[in-house]
Amino acid sequence: MKKLLIIMSLIFSVSVFAKGNVVEGRKKVEQVCQSCHGTDGQGIDNTYPKLAGQFADYMVKALADYKSGERKNAIMSGFAASLTEKDMENVAAYYAGLKANKLHDLSIK
Repeated sequence: MKKLLIIMSLIFSVSVFAKGNVVEGRKKVEQVCQSCHGTDGQGIDNTYPKLAGQFADYMVKALADYKSGERKNAIMSGFAASLTEKDMENVAAYYAGLKANKLHDLSIK
């Protein structure tokens, strides 16, 4: 039973991290996202959402919704339009991995 749990936890952890490439995500963040959200995920000022430590699946869904028009924001829709699905996964993996500056109080930007 213990071996099964270890194997299952390894499979789960690999599948969670397999979605995006952090190195490629950082490259895309430097090209597209940093001007508003910063490379540290803290936003350049309090008008931009902090993304450090945000759930990767949430960010992928939000970016896809901006791209499709389901979620409305002229600025984000424009940036999201330039991203492939893989880019979205990579950017999400990068920002999700920034644990040092993770936002804990969601009422504060």
